[in-house]
Amino acid sequence: MQSNMLAYFENGAARHHPDKIAIVDGLTRITFSELERRAKHFASVLVSRADVLNQPIAVYLPKSADVVVADLAVVYSGNLYSNLDVKSPPQRLKNILLNIGPRLVITSRDRAADVLAAGIAQDQIVLVEESHEQPGATDFQWLTERRDRIIDTDPLCIINTSGSTGTPKGVVLSHRGTIDFMDWVFETFDFDESYTIGSLSPFYFDIYTLELNVCLAKGATLVIVPDELPIFPAKLMMFLAEAQIDFLFWVPSIMVNIANMGLLDKIALPALRRVFFAGEVFPTRHLNMWRRALPQAQFVNLYGPIEIHVDCTYYIVEGEIPDDQPLPIGYPCRNSDILILNEANQPCAVDEQGELCVRGSSLAHGYWNDPEKTARAFVQNPLNTRYPELIYRTGDLALRRANGQIFLAGRKDFQIKHMGYRIELPEIEHQVLGIPGIANACVVYDHSRKAITLFYQPSGADVPISTIRQALSEIFPKYMLPTAFHSMEQLPMNPNGKIDRNGLVQSLAADQ
Repeated sequence: MQSNMLAYFENGAARHHPDKIAIVDGLTRITFSELERRAKHFASVLVSRADVLNQPIAVYLPKSADVVVADLAVVYSGNLYSNLDVKSPPQRLKNILLNIGPRLVITSRDRAADVLAAGIAQDQIVLVEESHEQPGATDFQWLTERRDRIIDTDPLCIINTSGSTGTPKGVVLSHRGTIDFMDWVFETFDFDESYTIGSLSPFYFDIYTLELNVCLAKGATLVIVPDELPIFPAKLMMFLAEAQIDFLFWVPSIMVNIANMGLLDKIALPALRRVFFAGEVFPTRHLNMWRRALPQAQFVNLYGPIEIHVDCTYYIVEGEIPDDQPLPIGYPCRNSDILILNEANQPCAVDEQGELCVRGSSLAHGYWNDPEKTARAFVQNPLNTRYPELIYRTGDLALRRANGQIFLAGRKDFQIKHMGYRIELPEIEHQVLGIPGIANACVVYDHSRKAITLFYQPSGADVPISTIRQALSEIFPKYMLPTAFHSMEQLPMNPNGKIDRNGLVQSLAADQ
């Protein structure tokens, strides 16, 4: 059994496909042997600057091949990486670095001033340009010995995410959890060196974990999608076609936009053979557009909060699913267990809604430098009083059908009480998305005005409010109908590609 993530690389692509292209980044092409050489060289630079183990090293670089080299170098050095968003406002960057307390920060010459301004000392900054240097004849055996000191419960990386109080949370993922998840991926799906990955999500997001390890373990080529393409869906589709991308792992929002623009009928993607999606609900109507356009492709719905090692449930989409039917999140991944608990912390009956909780190796270690927040989210399994066993309470509402399929039913914080009734806001969203002419939608609750508020994005000409209200009144009782409507040319997205719900709520507060 392997004890660290690097074994995927050294027993996989580095050994079996050394001369194959590992990373495509614009005009840059890096083979697996070059990736290994650069990562090990840069690891020696890191150790010369800080001879430490199991300490955080931040990576403050734009999404690029340099980030992959830096991350591998950090792991080779026996430490854990934390990829940061270079578009973060200065105060947020400062808050994240203050929370992480990195021993070193890897950045570039043109961004070093940002890191200095965030409070990092000059002697803690390592320039990525040093990874480009050609080392002389070097024996990296000592790095192997250093790597062998890593055990599987050691941390692999920190993923930073927004906290409810505005203070960023650093989720600690381990080698064990990553290996456990990736082993399941490789057992379930036939990835090999023939795959070409179209990497769209930021490298500070957990989708990168799967993309990176499919690349390192199986010899698949990781093609970095240029940052500017998502705002030009037609150019993005052309890029996928020209690069012959055959595997995607995307957040659904961009896929919804592509479907709404009719691009699936205009730009063929015959090479595409597998599509994973996660992070938010994929409206069934738009998923069906993709399935009709790409009958040769396998579509897989994955679910897992950031506090899980990538994902913990999956559903391989098969058969016909009507546009107005929700998509299941499916079944637990191997070695993960899903508990659906009611308010008395007892298992819910079939079709009974409760909070989705997770147990197993997929759980993160917790939140970096925040034991109190960790203790609130990662709690003793209430169904087990015999020995310590943690579960993670997701805050998501779910139910399990008689056949074992799990369906999401919204979030506890998206469930409101309005006019004396409990209402799931995502249920309203789902029906809005079925109205012709609506490209995207988000329903929030304006607590100060006690108003269910719909923000919607037309796919062409604006859709009259009366049309929306009439369509929804045929489905919902009056108390569930939105009373405020806002048509927007484009719904705002956060850096992870999801609808920025918090931003929409804040915009309502600002209008008062």
